[in-house]
Amino acid sequence: MNFGGIYPECSLRDATFVVVPVPYDLTSTYQPGSRRGPQAIIEASTNMELYDEELKKETYLCGIATASPVEIDARGPKHMIAAVRKKIGRIVAQNKIPVMLGGEHSITLGAVQAVAEKYPNLTVLQFDAHADLRDTYQGTPFNHACVARQVAEFCKLVQVGIRSMSKEEGDYLPQSQVKSFSADYVFEHPNWVDAVCKHLRGDVYITIDLDVFDPSIMSATGTPEPGGLYWRDVLKLLKKASTCCNVRGFDVVELAPLPGVVAPDFMAAKLIYRLMGYIIGRDGK
Repeated sequence: MNFGGIYPECSLRDATFVVVPVPYDLTSTYQPGSRRGPQAIIEASTNMELYDEELKKETYLCGIATASPVEIDARGPKHMIAAVRKKIGRIVAQNKIPVMLGGEHSITLGAVQAVAEKYPNLTVLQFDAHADLRDTYQGTPFNHACVARQVAEFCKLVQVGIRSMSKEEGDYLPQSQVKSFSADYVFEHPNWVDAVCKHLRGDVYITIDLDVFDPSIMSATGTPEPGGLYWRDVLKLLKKASTCCNVRGFDVVELAPLPGVVAPDFMAAKLIYRLMGYIIGRDGK
């Protein structure tokens, strides 16, 4: 089974995008289950129309390959992040665009490290309900709640949709170089997309924690937060960012599937496919 249920499946050699499942959620702290997210997304994608009604094209024709899942390293998140970095690094070295399916958000650090090795001036665009800017959490800096803090140490970081943080994060943010746009900012400023994109340039990696969406449309996350963004909000920024930047990779993480509720799984799959379409649209393919 591959992303999109494409037959015949695209080879790695001919692919523009390489989908990488990472079924890992060891540091989840509220509702576990995101380890089942990658498989749920892939299964949902096989029931998705491959003709994109917005873009008027069949995005899969650009080449989408699905890699084997990253093998789980039970020694802890530091080792798992290293495994992700190694896998994504091999993909980026072949000039492919990695598309990582989580799993918890801690794995994003490994992917960003790999992409930044090839594109050293990388900017990371983070969609998230949570700031994820803790220095450490539960005894480790490699927890899902620390991923943005880790990324900000070596990449420019722009956050969108934030509506939950600790006092530690609130104290850190004004002293940092992180540019953070709250969910309230999105709803209160008509030109919010342009405001965000002013901070994006050159090579960009996009990480989408699905809890950036309002729980009314995305309930299948480990830590849902009220007051989130909606489908068209997120697509509006993704489309603009794909036009003004070179998207070198992206991930969609923190889907924790709910038994008998498939709408969130399908939404995640279509989000991934739509973003692929936006990215190749920039090159006129």
